[in-house]
Amino acid sequence: MTLPPIQPQPCSDPDCHGQHTPAERVALAMSLCDARGVRLTAVRRQILELLWESDHPAGAYELIEALKLRNARPVGPPTVYRALEFLISQGLVSKIESQNAYAPCAHPERRHGCLFFICGDCGASVELEDPQIEQQLADDAAHLGFRMTRRVVEVVGICSRCVAANPA
Repeated sequence: MTLPPIQPQPCSDPDCHGQHTPAERVALAMSLCDARGVRLTAVRRQILELLWESDHPAGAYELIEALKLRNARPVGPPTVYRALEFLISQGLVSKIESQNAYAPCAHPERRHGCLFFICGDCGASVELEDPQIEQQLADDAAHLGFRMTRRVVEVVGICSRCVAANPA
């Protein structure tokens, strides 16, 4: 029995914290790319799948190794970096600058600045959309006469899972 394809559904919950399955998010990414007239190639799709399946942001070389295991053949760094650049340009992935790693955008259907909470113990990250913080950044930039081209805010601390595991 063949399952019907997953129908991509944009998320309408403003308080969602990305509780979507990887298959739902990849299907949405494919739909967005189709609508934009850009190609989500096999390598790009596989990298996006790997990022969604991971419990933490992944570096390029970690992705290279995972692709090698998945495909039983090596993939060069330039291929992976080009794919990541494409995924970032389409708002499907964000770069966690402090870790030189990449995380999938929870809601690529909504263009927004990225606010990441990153656990310094286990490396897990959670993306949060906060219109108030985005507005404050826009207001500050306007006051300074600064034109923002990208917004990524990273907050490093200890996640609730690690706090519960190590109550000090």
